[in-house]
Amino acid sequence: MARRAARQVTPADDLPVARVAVDVSLAHLDRPFDYLVPQRLAALAVPGCRVRVRFAGQLAGGYLLARAAASDHPGRLAYLERVVSPEPVLRPEIAALAREVADRYAGTLADVLRLAIPPRHAAAESAPDGRRPDGGRPAGGNPDSGRTAGGSPARGTGGARPPAPAPGPWARYPAGPAFLAALADGRAPRAVWTALPGPDWPAEIAQAAAATAASGRGTLIVVPDARDLDRADQALATGLGPGGHACLAAGLGPAERYRRWLAVSRGQVRVVAGTRAAMFAPVHDLGLVVIWDDGDDLHAEPRAPYPHAREVLALRAHRAGAAALIGGFARTAEATSLVSSGWAAALAAARPQVRASAPKISAAGADTELTRDSEARSARIPGLALRTARAGLARGPVLVQVPRRGYVTAVACENCRASARCAVCGGPLALATGTGPAACRWCGRSDPGWRCPACGDPRVRAVVTGSRRTAEELGRAFPGTPVVVSGGASVVTSVAAAPALVVATPGAEPRADGGYAAAVLLDGWVLLGRPSLRAAEEALRRWLNAAALVQPGPAGGEVIVVAEASLPVVQALIRWDPAAHAERELAERYTLRFPPAVRMAAVSGPERAVAALLAAADLPPDAEVLGPVTQDGAAAPAGNGAGRAPADTVRMLVRMPRSGASALAGALQAAQAVRSARKDAGPVRVQLDPAELI
Repeated sequence: MARRAARQVTPADDLPVARVAVDVSLAHLDRPFDYLVPQRLAALAVPGCRVRVRFAGQLAGGYLLARAAASDHPGRLAYLERVVSPEPVLRPEIAALAREVADRYAGTLADVLRLAIPPRHAAAESAPDGRRPDGGRPAGGNPDSGRTAGGSPARGTGGARPPAPAPGPWARYPAGPAFLAALADGRAPRAVWTALPGPDWPAEIAQAAAATAASGRGTLIVVPDARDLDRADQALATGLGPGGHACLAAGLGPAERYRRWLAVSRGQVRVVAGTRAAMFAPVHDLGLVVIWDDGDDLHAEPRAPYPHAREVLALRAHRAGAAALIGGFARTAEATSLVSSGWAAALAAARPQVRASAPKISAAGADTELTRDSEARSARIPGLALRTARAGLARGPVLVQVPRRGYVTAVACENCRASARCAVCGGPLALATGTGPAACRWCGRSDPGWRCPACGDPRVRAVVTGSRRTAEELGRAFPGTPVVVSGGASVVTSVAAAPALVVATPGAEPRADGGYAAAVLLDGWVLLGRPSLRAAEEALRRWLNAAALVQPGPAGGEVIVVAEASLPVVQALIRWDPAAHAERELAERYTLRFPPAVRMAAVSGPERAVAALLAAADLPPDAEVLGPVTQDGAAAPAGNGAGRAPADTVRMLVRMPRSGASALAGALQAAQAVRSARKDAGPVRVQLDPAELI
């Protein structure tokens, strides 16, 4: 009966072949497949819609990429099972972008489309004109802000275009007014923007979006987290008015987020702000892409194929002929390489304006302070930091940045200074409170009877102090002063202008009304001592983000960094010169042949699987293979892995000049397809230019 029913199905009269991207992540099946469109679905099967097809004997989802008159497949074609929805959720430019991102990162189209298109919500899709199922107008702003923005059609989609905005705070930059004028004229300037410290960056981004809207084009803005999105939302609501933008964030919930995404896809909203997932938002007539604080690790997608928002937005700007604005208080080596290559221009303020906007910054380990306080180099909270905090509390709140949350995150033997390790798993011991026993950070086992295996001493001393212990110490040093702790699951959004000590981890610093009177950046050695290629760059970024919350130097704002004053990264902070530090960092990367000077692929997994993948890869002749190393960074033993557990994870690096970047990605992509077709055991993870390389 099923065979008889199949014979009764007739293909569509016009363009009967549908090319479908099936939602299957197997690398050897990463291509479109042809299906016949039955006549009953001819009107519904439009390019970009979701469909269900029979694939390898099972029903699978997919997206209809195009309709064609004939197929190149010599065999018999199956029919589409059904059209899930006639809504064209995959626009041609997003499909082409997703294909290019997949090829750039040696991934599959299906994995990229999962990142680009949110899950369907039928009620939101069927609501007319972007309305809620209950008939109400939608709220387009950030759900945490309590405003409405983005429900009605964006300005610039019809009727008179809005006028170009005045330069406003952009006038503080020599090239700022020219940049806005170019956006308003419909041109595509590309800039790496070193923002001045202070609270003006959301308003400056909103002005850039308004200038782009004046030319009838759309804007896509990507920020690291929900707190930054809330600030951008407020500025866009002020600059564009109600209905002028939409915010896309994970906290919206599936129905609301999909409804807003549909409003963008349908062209009802042309200014979009969001976190990392918004980098694929289908903005119509894209004229400007903006990414704020591109060095934040939240911009790196943790799911395959692991694209970075900065690279995706730069690719979108190139493909669409759009403008690009890569901004932040700090500057990454990758952004600096865009300037050095001529792809973008540097956009920064003149030195007199920087000195007028930045707080006064000093290092506790400077020679002048050492002559006054001989313990300044070894003390965790030196006298200069305490004096600065005391003076700042007379005028307002004082920020204290601590790199680690918790109480005491690492302890050592009081007698011989040997690190305290768990007797069961070997993990580091830590203290959750000032009175409880040490517990392992890996397995959670408490060890009340711990004794140093080297000398037998039962006493421990703090090695790395967390935010809660720091707050406890400062509370004793400044009795009667309120102490606010922000970090981890308890992040404070803002504090009043009243005197208070605010202890926060990097990225969790609250905003202070009118700015902090002073800031103390503790434990610089923890940030600078990280085993990472980006340790200095990341330390400077976190310091600058915290110092930008402090009042300007002419108004009395002061920052103390507890670190060695002679280090180049500390000098860059004191001078507020992130561009010079990024140029130095980039020059060193070229010398050492590290990204972004070269393209680097990290291949990790079981040793035999990694070796098999690289053996199957037709790597270019100038590709250099480094490794293997074990997961903890130790060199893997020579030989074929005999005597080691097969589940041991190793990593190998493949280094390649940037001119051969496409060849490297293609070779690894093809090797993954070979492993997938052979059904080789052992998952292998391939990452191109991972954020944490070493």
